[in-house]
Amino acid sequence: MWQILWYIAVVLAIIYFFKGRNAVWGGLTIGAIVGLIIAVTFVFRGQSFHWHIILRSIVVGTIAGFVAELLGKVSDLIKRGERRKGY
Repeated sequence: MWQILWYIAVVLAIIYFFKGRNAVWGGLTIGAIVGLIIAVTFVFRGQSFHWHIILRSIVVGTIAGFVAELLGKVSDLIKRGERRKGY
């Protein structure tokens, strides 16, 4: 399952790479930072460094950013629809 989500995250990152600042790349960055912090805490607890934690955090952050982008687009559509109706 994580492989499929990883492929989806890579495709989303490539699609949104050329669109300037957006929530997809923001989510990817925040996911990488959070994953790195979690992986480092494992090291301080005496366990090994886990790269898969960082990768999974990046996937979750990228998909969360995409959802935020979609919510923004839906909000814009709703606003435009309200203007047309005269509300």
